[in-house]
Amino acid sequence: MLLSICIPTYNRPEHLRNCLTSISQQNSSDFEVCISDNASKSDIAKIIKPFKKKFRIRYKRNKRNLGFAMNVLNVSLMAKGKFIWFLGDDDLLSKNSLNYLTKLIKKNNKINFFWINSYYLDVSYLKKFSNNFNINNLPKNLKTHSPQKKDRILDFFDLIDHRVCFDYLIGFYVNCFNRELWIKNLHVCNLKNMRDKKVWSNFDNTAFFIKVFCEAFGNSKAYFCSKALSVNLSGVREWTDLYPLVEIVRLPEALDYYRSKGLNFFKYIYTKNYSMRNFFNFFFKILINGDKAGISYISFTNHFLKNLIYPYSWLSIIFFVIRKSKLFIKKFI
Repeated sequence: MLLSICIPTYNRPEHLRNCLTSISQQNSSDFEVCISDNASKSDIAKIIKPFKKKFRIRYKRNKRNLGFAMNVLNVSLMAKGKFIWFLGDDDLLSKNSLNYLTKLIKKNNKINFFWINSYYLDVSYLKKFSNNFNINNLPKNLKTHSPQKKDRILDFFDLIDHRVCFDYLIGFYVNCFNRELWIKNLHVCNLKNMRDKKVWSNFDNTAFFIKVFCEAFGNSKAYFCSKALSVNLSGVREWTDLYPLVEIVRLPEALDYYRSKGLNFFKYIYTKNYSMRNFFNFFFKILINGDKAGISYISFTNHFLKNLIYPYSWLSIIFFVIRKSKLFIKKFI
């Protein structure tokens, strides 16, 4: 089997149903779907049952909520395919995406890591339709995660560029990779930190997979797929208040880790500076919203003082004023 689509799920039954519906509308058969349920309140097994007649499904329900990171790790261990593709339970596949991806993998049989573009769609759009959303109803001209329009083979660390991928792989739904190499390099995981169930409270329970990717694929080639093969829904996630923390704390931490594993120094400085473009206004949001925004997860020295050396940290104030001014002017024109 070529591909295992791995879906960690928790308390999003309707979105999971739409995700599985989008998979059932594909024209490929060389795949399986692995679902790890993190002790949802809903009967996930009942939702999954009708889809078992349409494609292979492996399903496991955790006895208790293990937290995001451990659930992602567990679902990856369920996989049997040569490649793993992580999907969020609120993601959708675009039309003919599985057929396109399987052909891409087979054609580039020496590549072990594929970055796959994704569309953005506000979840409110789906509310216009009945249950089991049909992917033929997706709107046209959706915005894509990466603006790049050309496929290319590049070094793994060349993906770490905001012009290619502004979140530096932390959005796990864009990553498709060799399962065997993933398994062989899980030793870099910090299980103690990953077991912390507080949302995004440390780097490991936010993006442990980045460590594994660096270990497994850091010295090899990667494939950048510009065609969007999935749809990422906005307006679903319950951790919206923590987004400023993710952008100005976790993303810079990811860049620090990439640097420790071989990211070019000049690219590191360049991308780190860019990651500070919302620095002061986001720190202000975190201070105002307190624990809800993750203020207890911030080290004043590491996450604030050390980042003041980057020009964009200071320019973020000007960027913020310019954005607000444009919105104000637009409102009255």
